[in-house]
Amino acid sequence: MDDKKIQEIFASNINKLRKSKSLTQSDLAKILGVGVSTVSDWEKAKKYPRAGVIEKLSQHFGIPKSNFFEVQGSATDLYEDELVRLPIVGKVSCGNGVMAYEEIEAYEETPSSWVRGGEFFYVRAKGDSMINARIFDGDLLLIRKQNDVEEGEIAAVLIDDEVYLKRVHKRDDCLLLESENPTYKPIYRTKENYCEIKILGKLKKIVIDV
Repeated sequence: MDDKKIQEIFASNINKLRKSKSLTQSDLAKILGVGVSTVSDWEKAKKYPRAGVIEKLSQHFGIPKSNFFEVQGSATDLYEDELVRLPIVGKVSCGNGVMAYEEIEAYEETPSSWVRGGEFFYVRAKGDSMINARIFDGDLLLIRKQNDVEEGEIAAVLIDDEVYLKRVHKRDDCLLLESENPTYKPIYRTKENYCEIKILGKLKKIVIDV
């Protein structure tokens, strides 16, 4: 997700929250220990707060940090249901066909409504290979664990012990993994070489990491 879109979503949410609590910009500035002009800039989508300020917002209002960066219909929608902790996975192994997390970077609190009907984990986007799908370096990606996806869906795949995010295309004689950036060549595997690729799961949501 690009910075401008993040700023616009945050601006809308912080404005809804402030007004729902009958707070002035000055009131909110005092709560967070920032200047009134800073709050004004947030609501005008000129910039968004540092991680420490997001933490203060989360703790003071009892709202999950990630919810400030998700489109919400009203201030009430910011207050999500119960949270579950999911791993942010750095490295995966699939010995004997069983997926195992070898490196866990951290755990992310996640609204339970996002992860109904399956097992989920996060990976972090690296590089610019999926920018045309609005997936940027550093974005947090929620993955539903499954060993296959439908034609054209974006999946987390394991190739040579590295996790990649690619759009999956199935052909009669091969599997094609495509980036969302024309500077990257597609990855082909014939049916005989399918075993070199392991689909780990389907992309369900792109989450801004704060």
